[in-house]
Amino acid sequence: MSFALEYLAQLAAFAAQGPLPRIRALHLPSVQSDQDYRGEFCALELEDGSLGLSYVLLDDTLARLQEGLDGFGLAGADALEVASRFARDQGIWKTIGFATANALTRCLFDRAGFRPENSSDSIGQMNPQPGEHLGMIGLFKPLLKRIVGSGVRLTVLELKAGLVGEHGGYSVTLDAAELADCTKVITTSTLLLNDTLDQIAGYCRNARWFAMIGPSAGCLPDAPFARGVTLLGGSWINDREGFIAALKSGEPHSDCTSKFALTPENYPGFAALLARSAR
Repeated sequence: MSFALEYLAQLAAFAAQGPLPRIRALHLPSVQSDQDYRGEFCALELEDGSLGLSYVLLDDTLARLQEGLDGFGLAGADALEVASRFARDQGIWKTIGFATANALTRCLFDRAGFRPENSSDSIGQMNPQPGEHLGMIGLFKPLLKRIVGSGVRLTVLELKAGLVGEHGGYSVTLDAAELADCTKVITTSTLLLNDTLDQIAGYCRNARWFAMIGPSAGCLPDAPFARGVTLLGGSWINDREGFIAALKSGEPHSDCTSKFALTPENYPGFAALLARSAR
């Protein structure tokens, strides 16, 4: 079963306990920026205030979302039904579905009284050591200085052919097989959105540490952990109104969020959360 289908099956079990909040609104960024993740993510809001994030810069997703925002009919819609489009659709509805699924995850966490542990480490607790071979899936330029400066050998897997080659301390490739001997790998949750987690995880099976990070890594971690991910690091929204305002204006939202890190050791598991949410 794919990650998407496993994720939706968990959310369906959550919905079976009783009514879930319906959708309030989809919030879109007004700018595109490489700083502080501004302009890269949308936020789907449920009627209880739960927010779920999804990356919007794949292909023309953001432009299409902005064009059709008023015509999606999301206000008052059944959240589980919209979330299910993550598993059965492509393009903008897959993005909306993923954001909705992540909003339902936040709803579950809140009902279960679960708050992931904070993390101040921007590289997902990688702790790079001299001589290690590290893998990076997608070129994260803000992280390069810290990682390369630690004396590691860094291989970056990219989709953009124009980036391929040696770049002074790291190399960029289009061939995922070059990740096979990496001891540590870091990736964004875009692997979930473009359905490549299962494929890429196969190339990372020798990595003893495999971190998935980014604001939209707000999903239930059970299925990623089962596929070899060892850390899921996302953004916990502490101030809903402030976050939405910052998203829409393009202002930094760091005062409204905190980074969190989930590992198999500090995560109680879906079954435990489901039981706690039913009390």
